[in-house]
Amino acid sequence: MEILQNAGSHRILAIMAGSAGESPLELIELAGRTSYQSRNRITKGSATKFVRMLRKIGHESVLEHSSMTVEFNNVSRGFTHELVRHRLVAYTQESTRRVDESDFGVVIPPDRDPDEKLVTLQIFDQIGVVSIPHIFTVSFGEWMKLNEQMYRGLRKASWKPEDARQVLPIGIKSQIVDTCNLREWRHIFRLRCAKDAHWEIRRVMVNLLREVQKRIPVIFDDFVIAKDGKSAILRGGD
Repeated sequence: MEILQNAGSHRILAIMAGSAGESPLELIELAGRTSYQSRNRITKGSATKFVRMLRKIGHESVLEHSSMTVEFNNVSRGFTHELVRHRLVAYTQESTRRVDESDFGVVIPPDRDPDEKLVTLQIFDQIGVVSIPHIFTVSFGEWMKLNEQMYRGLRKASWKPEDARQVLPIGIKSQIVDTCNLREWRHIFRLRCAKDAHWEIRRVMVNLLREVQKRIPVIFDDFVIAKDGKSAILRGGD
């Protein structure tokens, strides 16, 4: 069992481009100029200006013509439960029904000590009509090790992963791949980079936002990352 703090990460697998070699921005411009039949105005450097104009006037539906695929690693099931609430997205996630989790990792808050003994437990032995209590004070890390022992024991007792997984914690690490259009990514960043977002998904999404601002700035450069690097807001938004 592995304790993970600040371990969640992302990897951009693809940003959709055109079949004729158009960049994501050129693809968006090509689609967007269909409306006014103005493709004759496309030049070598016109895509960035065109996409910025679309964003500024709020015509973001055209941004849906390009998409991005991202892999998230060492994130908790709590993280993925929040992520999959975004509906306009294709997801593929590590399956606890099919994958044996006997050596699982668990994500905990970065400011918590997994070895601090905080919780007192009582376990009773029944001898005849007498219950004999045993009292233990355990840490988070020790409790997770007990979870791991229980899971392994159930697997050895011929429980399938899909049955034994009932004892797994929501903090168990997972992997998920996410594909959605660039407009939806803006929506995800607006919600998940906010100060009141959950600390785990906020940290991972701010790191992803920082990278996409370098790769395709015109799509995302109206987001402002806080000086402490822990959150971001949409410029002009809440």
